[in-house]
Amino acid sequence: MIRRQTCPICDHGLPLNNDSQQSFFPFCSPRCQRVDFLRWCQGRYAIVEPLPREVAEFLDSRDSEQEMT
Repeated sequence: MIRRQTCPICDHGLPLNNDSQQSFFPFCSPRCQRVDFLRWCQGRYAIVEPLPREVAEFLDSRDSEQEMT
């Protein structure tokens, strides 16, 4: 069975006929769309992945140099 898609902000079900809500998709309303945009602007969403080894080593060496001065 296919589940009805829901708004990622308020979890309300989206209408099956999405023609009238096309500009808000995947949100149910302009309010939810603005809430999502505000969260992005505030930096509340992030893609977290480990640092590459070279970057981690560079940051560690830089921190140790700053501690010496």
